[in-house]
Amino acid sequence: MTLILGTNDTQRGFTLLELLLVLGIAAMMAMLIGPGISSLDSPGFNAQVREATGLLNHARRMAVVQGGTTRVEFIVNPPDAGNSNGPAEPEADDPSVVGRWVSVETALAFTDSTGRQSPVHEQLSIEFYPEGGSSGGTLEFSQDSRRLKLSIDPFSGRVERLDENDE
Repeated sequence: MTLILGTNDTQRGFTLLELLLVLGIAAMMAMLIGPGISSLDSPGFNAQVREATGLLNHARRMAVVQGGTTRVEFIVNPPDAGNSNGPAEPEADDPSVVGRWVSVETALAFTDSTGRQSPVHEQLSIEFYPEGGSSGGTLEFSQDSRRLKLSIDPFSGRVERLDENDE
């Protein structure tokens, strides 16, 4: 028996097939994870839109139940924006205001029932009436590349969230 030292029949490294397989798996993972990373700021935006929807629906119910006009105020660029820790409470001297939505880095535009659109720079009020109607219109919330609209029916006061495809 003769042993030959120094020869090695095994080669070290990866085959082309192994490299392509690993790259394919990495590409599939990137496709699944990528959209989630690009919308990390979305939860804050979505929470603000949900808050606005909740305030509008609450004001509508309160108008019908109490038999009087109620309002929701939308405040953009509040003077103490750095100190905002959630929704502002309505002042005690105005019982018709049932809630205030305060912008946190979200732009707001309003389209009235005649179709005229204008950006909201300071404050906007939406009114709800005891018979179920409202001042109506469409609120457009935008933050970076995100846009979402809430439509308020002037006859029924119903609040409907419009997707970008529903326009």
